Amino acid sequence: MVNQHHGGTGPDAEGRAGQTVVVTGGSDGMGRGIALGRAARGDRVLAVGSNPMKGERLLADAAASGLGDRVEFLTADLSTIAGNQTVIDHVAANYRAIDGLVMAANRQSPQRVQTSDGLESTFALYYLSRHVLGHGLMPALSAGSKPVIVNIAGVGLASGKINWDDLQLRHRYRTIAAQLQAGRANDLLGVAMAAQFGEQVPYVLYHPGFTRSGDSAMEQINPLTRAIIKTVAMVAARSVERAIAPVHGFLDSPPTVPLTAVDRGKLLPSELKTLDPAAARRLADATDQILAEADPTAVKREDGTR
Repeated sequence: MVNQHHGGTGPDAEGRAGQTVVVTGGSDGMGRGIALGRAARGDRVLAVGSNPMKGERLLADAAASGLGDRVEFLTADLSTIAGNQTVIDHVAANYRAIDGLVMAANRQSPQRVQTSDGLESTFALYYLSRHVLGHGLMPALSAGSKPVIVNIAGVGLASGKINWDDLQLRHRYRTIAAQLQAGRANDLLGVAMAAQFGEQVPYVLYHPGFTRSGDSAMEQINPLTRAIIKTVAMVAARSVERAIAPVHGFLDSPPTVPLTAVDRGKLLPSELKTLDPAAARRLADATDQILAEADPTAVKREDGTR
């Protein structure tokens, strides 16, 4: 399902020509804040989410703020390969170029859920989608004026590991373990993407820290745990506005280096163990194999290999 509000973006109050930005997880939490914030700055925004009702609310709020002609919502299940291909095809058909890709979609699951592609859902949504979209949208990004990819994940954290012998966590699934594995996978994704495309399209790994996002991930947590998290969040968590401020900075002034990693305002060195280039190449190869087995027609890397 596609809800389209088209129109010229025009210059913003400072006369800056509007960019075109794609935001996944764009109807909830930080993604929603980024989508509306970019529109308010004069950008044209394609927000992607899985819940059409939340998409309608996003469009209604954009319209109420006079931004209705700048925001489009696309319904897509990014935990599936087909859902990601829907986004790639839509961008190719409707946008000559995009200037920014912000990836914020994530959802926790207390039990192991298998997607229609036969993949563990956290791995599929939180990591694999970002791999597929980064490669699949590279032609549009490469055509942008000052393109950048921002991957909102958990860079800087040392906990968690890649379960090389069981990436789909078939034998020992735990909610936190699944989240941490996907987080470490995103670290390596940034390294691999920056090595391949970073000179033309810089890649940013950004960890905002604990944020009062109110996103849909909370809906999957049991009521007691959800209540505890919300109570702690009232005291310790950052506001959405504060958490997304650096993202606007990355979009307004993309880094000049292939890979930038920032953990709660701290610039991280590339020598971190979690940013190991050899592990990044290993994961890229394993991911290509997963995609080939899940869907033989799955998106290829931009260089033509799987």
